[in-house]
Amino acid sequence: MTAPVFRRQALAFLRQLKRHNDREWFAANRHTYERELLQPLRRFVEEMDVRCASFAPEIVGFPQRSIFRIYRDIRFSKDKSPFKTHASFWMTHRNAGHGVGSETHGAGAGYYFHLEPGESLVAGGIWMPPRDRLALIREALLDDHSSLVSALGRTAFKRRFSALSEEGMLKRMPRGVDPRHPAGPLLRHVSFTVSARLSDSDVVTANLADRVERDFRLLLPFVRWLNDALGYPPLHRR
Repeated sequence: MTAPVFRRQALAFLRQLKRHNDREWFAANRHTYERELLQPLRRFVEEMDVRCASFAPEIVGFPQRSIFRIYRDIRFSKDKSPFKTHASFWMTHRNAGHGVGSETHGAGAGYYFHLEPGESLVAGGIWMPPRDRLALIREALLDDHSSLVSALGRTAFKRRFSALSEEGMLKRMPRGVDPRHPAGPLLRHVSFTVSARLSDSDVVTANLADRVERDFRLLLPFVRWLNDALGYPPLHRR
């Protein structure tokens, strides 16, 4: 991509949406949302899908299915604001479920892109997998955790992504697991994700796709370990 994927107007729209989070304002500004966010997001998903084909052919993205809806699920939330104040997409293994959000079936590990003023990021892994998926990851850790430790311990990876998120992490080892097991804290994780920030200037530059591709490449051994544990092997070509 030679031109910026997102213009500064995309960030401006999200800032305004945060101040005017109601259906009337959104309806009056829907054209801006579609022009500055939705259409660029679809093009960006296509671009990253093409790029992944060269180094992670099993990871795919679909412009019509990989983008998270702007509408919030407010059924069980005290916050009744109808719209998210960020935009994002999710790419995962071609054999895994291709929905986005908690309703995804057959969840696999993959790549996540998040656009939000002051909070943009690139992430990878699998967030809060269902119980059966988590059990598979734990089985793989009990069998041989060294490959995951190696993937997480690479210098370039640690410099960019630091450590696994500790969101929801158990205080004790899972029931029935020897507390002295060498997999140690890895077995107490219930979510396996890492993330790295992008500045506002990063997301409006023409080299955003290059920057995100570099991050996706760094994440690949980590994502592949998880997908292999889940029964989704890597592919050599599409």
